[in-house]
Amino acid sequence: MTIPKKYKAGEIETRWQDHWSERGVYDWKPDVPRENTFTVDTPPPTVSGSLHVGHVFSYTQTDLIVRYQRMQGKNIFYPMGWDDNGLPTERRVQNVYGISCNPRLPYEKDWKPEPQSGKKSKKSDAVEVSRKNFIEACEILTGDDEKAFEALWRRLGLSVDWSLQYATIDDHCRKLSQYSFLDLVEKGFAYSHEAPTMWDIDFRTAVAQAELEDREMPGAYHDIKFAVEGGGDFTISTTRPELLAACIAVVAHPDDKRFKDLFGKHAITPLFHAKVPILPAEHADPEKGTGILMVCTFGDVMDVEWWKSSKLPAKQIIGRDGRLIELDYGTAPFTSENPELANSNYGELSGLTIKQAQKKIVELLAADGSAVDGNGTALLGEPKQIMHPVKFFEKGDRPVEFLTTRQWFVKVCDYKEELLAQGRKISWHPEYMRARYEHWVEGLNTDWCISRQRFFGVSFPVWYPLGENGEPNYDSPIYAKAESLPVDPMSDVPEGYTEDQRGQAGGFIGDPDVMDTWATSALTPQIASGWYTNSERHAGLYPMDLRPQAHDIIRTWAFVTILKSWMHEGTIPWSHIALSGWILDPDRKKMSKSKGNVVTPDHLLTEYSSDGVRYWAARARLGTDTAFDDKVFKIGQKLVLKIFNMGKFVVSLLSQLEGEPVSKADISEPLDLAQIEELRATIAKATKSFEAFDYATALQAAEDSFWKTCDFYLELVKTRAYKGEDLAARRSALATLKESLLVYLRLFAPALPFITEEVWSWHPHSTCESIHHAPWPKLEELQIVATPEQDNILLAASEVLSEVRKQKSVAQTSLTTEVTQLKVKGVSSKLSALKSALSDLIHAGHITESGMEFEEDGDLQESDPCEVQVTLAESSS
Repeated sequence: MTIPKKYKAGEIETRWQDHWSERGVYDWKPDVPRENTFTVDTPPPTVSGSLHVGHVFSYTQTDLIVRYQRMQGKNIFYPMGWDDNGLPTERRVQNVYGISCNPRLPYEKDWKPEPQSGKKSKKSDAVEVSRKNFIEACEILTGDDEKAFEALWRRLGLSVDWSLQYATIDDHCRKLSQYSFLDLVEKGFAYSHEAPTMWDIDFRTAVAQAELEDREMPGAYHDIKFAVEGGGDFTISTTRPELLAACIAVVAHPDDKRFKDLFGKHAITPLFHAKVPILPAEHADPEKGTGILMVCTFGDVMDVEWWKSSKLPAKQIIGRDGRLIELDYGTAPFTSENPELANSNYGELSGLTIKQAQKKIVELLAADGSAVDGNGTALLGEPKQIMHPVKFFEKGDRPVEFLTTRQWFVKVCDYKEELLAQGRKISWHPEYMRARYEHWVEGLNTDWCISRQRFFGVSFPVWYPLGENGEPNYDSPIYAKAESLPVDPMSDVPEGYTEDQRGQAGGFIGDPDVMDTWATSALTPQIASGWYTNSERHAGLYPMDLRPQAHDIIRTWAFVTILKSWMHEGTIPWSHIALSGWILDPDRKKMSKSKGNVVTPDHLLTEYSSDGVRYWAARARLGTDTAFDDKVFKIGQKLVLKIFNMGKFVVSLLSQLEGEPVSKADISEPLDLAQIEELRATIAKATKSFEAFDYATALQAAEDSFWKTCDFYLELVKTRAYKGEDLAARRSALATLKESLLVYLRLFAPALPFITEEVWSWHPHSTCESIHHAPWPKLEELQIVATPEQDNILLAASEVLSEVRKQKSVAQTSLTTEVTQLKVKGVSSKLSALKSALSDLIHAGHITESGMEFEEDGDLQESDPCEVQVTLAESSS
């Protein structure tokens, strides 16, 4: 192969991408035994736009581990999936095409989505399309995105087997996700229930506990006076006055002496004159607000929990659209001592958004709350402004509400101990991340809600029979047969029915909901392994070896994968989990699409090369958040160029040697033996680090040793290797340079696959066509080479050469300037070691041999550097 004069990263990277693909370098071999196979549960990136440097960061780190395992001789199962169902996809489709889904509209066969041009349209301008048309639009857009994602991953050099692709909405994934649901139902883990559910009023869907986040929001405490039936009053301080009509009780701590006399009595709510019991409750905090609070259905999770045990009827006043519903204070559970006045006041609130209702009810309380007891208004003083944490759906714009809806759930709260035990069977990298998993499991307070009121997702394989009155019987669901999966209950018909019975009395309806995207993503190892569809393949791949993922989704993806693996097969999904950190912007904030502070990687790959960008990712340790810093890209780029130049130099020298090619058996000179010892130490450290999934330390060890070799060893032996008169000594130097190059190329190969493959291909004696199938360097390779009699030869020679160069630099003279006198003072062992490399030092430093002087200094320690005095020709130092 012709060695290029300059390293043109773009051309070389493209050539090797094509080569790897054509030769199947990264293909999984299904006939290799499981014990010789390393399997990866690759994270399927969310297909909703473009990838950013955070993706490059974490996926590169996985690739480092995979490439190391491949060089250890493992057959690699490294698939790629695409997470293309759920809210992010729907939102992107709505924005790109300017459409929204209306399930009541008929399907239009010839309709095709057209991207919006120009300015982004308002939500109200969106064109409504049928559910099936909307799903088709989602499939078109995600298909285009997936092609762009794959192109970038290939450019980055991910050693994925691209024949092992899946999409979380394809037929295979839908079948497995639906089968998983049926299996959970059969085993008693999944159930349907009408209950208070966390609800996002903008997306109009239920959400799970794991999808919540706290955001600091402005609010206010409103002091509201309640009357006590029979006389008296008390004050409640609340941030949610708009929920007053939903108040079902008033509670205080049982030990709070201020309110003990009120327990057993009834309070009268202002404005609505509803009679509610005053009861003791352990969750009431005497130090918070006024110490007595109203329980509303529903303000927060504590309201939900208290209501469940109270047996009191719920008063739901917020609708699924986030507006206050219409109601009648003459119909249970809405009763009032003054129904006419209550209906009049509530009429002012009906139809308002939550924010509007809060503003309005404050006005009402201030204006005519005196009707409570005829003494002043019900609103006491001005609202007290505060900042407080508020629960949001992680992708939502307004706080979540608790609404009573029918949803599908998976039991988790009953199995905390089992889930903790499963987590402890897995090796966590870094280990301290396991605590995050355990804290999440221990803090679970609701079962996992897996149903979503959306469109582009995996359907529940369920129908409900309709009674003669046309009402669905939710207690007798009709489940699809496993062999019929995947099904869409909104278009497919259950066994024993016909399509014309859909929606008719005595007929059926399909479950309109889709599964939480995590319900499918929880199965990524089983999806890739072929669970249920290919039992032999599944047994040969599962449980997997590695799950790589970000640390912020331990509570979601890691948790639900561990959960489903235990529920389905009683095992763990993988042996190891590697947690990557976040990428931080210059303000030390996490880069994310939602925050609008992401950097896309294409221009970085062009400017710094793919290897240069990979180097940046490889420098960061697992679990550690890393700042985006282009200085590190530049360091990586510099390293790539140095490997290129060293490779050219060594291969050029080897090509000039006549006779038999050099081998390890030729290595005999003391300095060369010392260099081999340096390689042994580096191999040992890098291997130990990689075995612990610490690729960053492995890279650091290789890089430190490489630069030391280039800066000192290579300079010391250059003359001998190029034109040494002693043939044996020359062959010794060339053999050492050859072994050093081959070792460093393999040590760098996981992090820098392109430059190492390029230089490896030049070497006339390479035993493997691709470096990525070459064996990882092992100490046994160097057994034939003797250990040096003294262990600090390279160190001593490097110290002296460094000082000589330094003095020449200070004198602003050429590095070829002759050193007429050199006095070295040090411990005896270093002086002895230095003398064994004297010839190389003289040539490298341009030193007059007769001007050298050595002096032993008993006051110096073994670790102290030699003291060096240099006299240059025609000048002194």
